[in-house]
Amino acid sequence: MTAFFKHPVWAMAFRPFYSLAALYGALSILLWGFGYTGTPELRGFYWHAHEMIWGYAGLVVIAFLLTAVATWTGQPPTRGGVLVGLTAFWLAARIAVFIPGWGATASGILGTLFFWYGAVCMALPVIRSKNKRNYVAVFAIVVLGCTHAAFHFQLHAGNASALLSGLQSGLIMVSGFIGLIGMRIISFFTSKRLNVPQIPSPVWVAHASLWLPMLTAMLMAHHALPWLSSAFAFATGVIFTVQVYRWWYKAVLKEPMLWILFAGYLFTGLGLIAVGASYFHTPFLNLGVHLIGVGGIGVLTLGMMARTALGHTGNSIYPPPKSVPIAFWLMIAATVIRIIATFVSGTGYTHSIRTSAVLFALSLLLYAWKYIPWLIRPRADGKPG
Repeated sequence: MTAFFKHPVWAMAFRPFYSLAALYGALSILLWGFGYTGTPELRGFYWHAHEMIWGYAGLVVIAFLLTAVATWTGQPPTRGGVLVGLTAFWLAARIAVFIPGWGATASGILGTLFFWYGAVCMALPVIRSKNKRNYVAVFAIVVLGCTHAAFHFQLHAGNASALLSGLQSGLIMVSGFIGLIGMRIISFFTSKRLNVPQIPSPVWVAHASLWLPMLTAMLMAHHALPWLSSAFAFATGVIFTVQVYRWWYKAVLKEPMLWILFAGYLFTGLGLIAVGASYFHTPFLNLGVHLIGVGGIGVLTLGMMARTALGHTGNSIYPPPKSVPIAFWLMIAATVIRIIATFVSGTGYTHSIRTSAVLFALSLLLYAWKYIPWLIRPRADGKPG
């Protein structure tokens, strides 16, 4: 058993979580795109949205933060038996939902515990190092777990309108993590690669990029003050979009590892603007949800998984493997086609959904094919991690 815990795959959180996210994200999107109707307790659309928000995106968020916090604090990473336990919670939550009767409730409990367990794993190095800057990230993980719990509470109560708000709260909360991470890395990575000045962001902008989505998610989870949550979402979207403009250099277009981050951040900003505007024009909501879900989450998670996995496995980031830009363009194409699907109906809608799902899945499977061999082996440079 000791040898199992010491296997390279359990050295850092990104190793098992990126592997699982790529495979599960591809599987779940294909199931939805080609007519899977969900489980008796979590049907169709609800299953799809639940798994993409808290199953796929939530896993990548925890993977990135538990990997990054070791660098931010200088403390040992989450690894070994603790990481195995965290992985077990995620896997159990995915499996439990298929059990008739009590499976959805069990999945709700296990999935929420996954996020709260992840928050504890991040809190320990943050507290030990007195790294006050990252207290908010720990709190945000707790809130993400709370949005998951709130959704399952409404599922148990059978409140359909509140269920939709619950899904939106989880989606908006994930966009808050995009804000947190993007503010810290996009200009920094651009500066390092292009040898240009890093563009600092005002402190209030950095705080607003996480706190506004977090407040929006809290309001949506309680189905409260829709006008205020819409205003917060719109304001966050404007901030994200302006930041993309401030950070931009033309040379970014020559670097796939950079432009993918800009694209994901921009899609998220535009999606938040659309969600905010949906208070006045409801059809904008579907557009906004998929701008964030496919364009923001799909594009940015792929970009981050591609970049951080290379760095933390001791491989060169520049130039990236030849398959990586192909995977990026597949995800961009999936986004564009899914956006088009919001404006069509009938067979055009069905074909668009399926095409987008296939492109999304191919993008992740291409990542899995290239990266999983690195993720399950020791670092190429012989260093720990």
